[in-house]
Parts: sequence; structure tokens; C-alpha cells
Amino acid sequence: MLKHSIDFLGNRKIALTISSILIIISLISFFTRGLQLGIDFTGGTLIEVGYKQAADLPLLRTSLDEAGLADATVQYFGSTKDVLIRLKPQEGVSNKELSTKVLDTINKKSPEAADLRRVEFVGPQVGDDLTQDGFLALLYSMIGILIYVAWRFEFKFSISSVIALIHDVIITLGLFSVLQLEFDLTVLAAILALIGYSLNDTIVVFDRIRENFRLLANTTTEEIMNISLNETLSRTIMTSFTVILVLLSLVLLGGEVIHNFAIALLFGIVIGTYSSIFVASPMALILGVSPQDLMVPVKEGIDFDGMP
Repeated sequence: MLKHSIDFLGNRKIALTISSILIIISLISFFTRGLQLGIDFTGGTLIEVGYKQAADLPLLRTSLDEAGLADATVQYFGSTKDVLIRLKPQEGVSNKELSTKVLDTINKKSPEAADLRRVEFVGPQVGDDLTQDGFLALLYSMIGILIYVAWRFEFKFSISSVIALIHDVIITLGLFSVLQLEFDLTVLAAILALIGYSLNDTIVVFDRIRENFRLLANTTTEEIMNISLNETLSRTIMTSFTVILVLLSLVLLGGEVIHNFAIALLFGIVIGTYSSIFVASPMALILGVSPQDLMVPVKEGIDFDGMP
């Protein structure tokens, strides 16, 4: 019998227990705390202002509270001299009037006048449409993956790959819920990119499993899967490691605009790599995949085709 260096499937109960705990934590946080949706989804006004010296955020928040804008979110944007102010939709107040009111308010008590950099407005209806479209994008991608893997490999493989992808998405969303990081369109794009990356990793493993199913006919299914996982391990580690290096650079040096995007991808790549090894293959084994599922059927009477 062929030997493998790491018994991945032998530890599947531990791995699936860890995954279950992370999913439960993510779902509890999601339903109790929810996601801190960005202005792309909630609608509202985004105002960016700049200072020549470091801005005093507590003073800005106090000024806005006194002006009746207590729901405003005030944070640094890239540096302590740049400030981003987010406001929920204000009934009966135009975008221009609101930006003027905010600028006048923060300049009243501030020792330095702020420079208005940009103003963006997203209506509530647009936010609702984006939320619905984002959910549909995730749903359609999962359905497409289910169909593709079922056609490319086998239905049990497709079910296990979709379970692994759902695992990745839920835990990544759980991170944003637990830490209350802002979830906007860039993060949604990162989630969709994560699905593609994680699926590619899983497909590489499944392809090797399929090859070994045909080459190692007298070996048990679990043993074949372990051999396949070990054979693809170096490729998985090197690919993930190089991507993680790039994403770490984006997290540390990319600036506020893509910070959450990079965090979602960085965390997602780690979880996706883990799930391609410890979730997708164990789920295929649990579903009962075997070498017989990938056998090419032999046509009846094939031995008589050459007879006169």
C-alpha cells in the first residue's frame, strides 16, 4: 500500500468540529450584531475632508452631535489629516445642503478650517438594489459552480465543493460581523473573488483524486484521498503563500480605500486553503464518493465490434 506523510482525513473529525464552531460563532454574530453595511448598501452621504494638521476626531463628533447629526460616522481616512464622514439619509435635505451643513458645523469649533475633498450620495433605493444584486450574485455563482463541478467531475464532488465554499463565505462574513468591519461593494467583490480562488484550489485536489482513483484501483477511498492531498500540498502551500504576501502588502500599505477588501481576501484565502483540504475532501468521503463513481461505463457487445 502507498504511504502518505500526513493523515488529513484521519483528522477530519477534529477539522470539521473546528469548522462547525467557527460557523456557529459566525451565525450567532451575524443574527445578533449583523453586518456594518457601508453606504453602498444603506444609502446616505459620504463626505471627505482634509486638514493641514492632524484632525481632532472627538471634537468633530461632538460638533456633529450638537448639530443634530448624532448618527454620523467619523473616522480617519488613510492618515490623521484626512477624515471620512458618513451620514444616513436625511429627509428633506439635499445632498449639497447636507455637505454644506456638515462643513460649517465642523469648522465652528475647529482651530483649522477643513477642505472639502469629495461628496458622494447613494439613495436608499440604490442601496436596496445593490443588496439584492449582491445576494443574487453569490447565489448564482454557487449554482453555477454546482453545475460545473457535477459536469466536470461527479455530483458528490459538486455538493462537497459547494459546502466548502459556503463554509468559506459564512466564516469570512462572520469575521466582518464579529469585528464590525464595514461591509461595502469592495468587500463583496472580495467574497466573489474568494469563491473563485477557493474553488480553483478544490478543483486541483479533486482532479488529482480522480486521477488516483483510476491509477490506484486496489487502494481504499480514504487512502487515495490522503495520497492526493499530500501530492498537491506543496502546490497549495506555495500558491497560497505568494498570494498572502501580496495581500499582506495591501493590508499594511494599500490605504483605507482597499483595506477591508484586502482583509476579506487575506482571511478568505487562509480559510479557503484550509477548506480545500479539511472540508471539501472529507465531505466528499462522507457523501460516499468512490472510484466506481468515476469509472467509464463499458458498452455492451464491445468485444464483438470487430467480428464479421
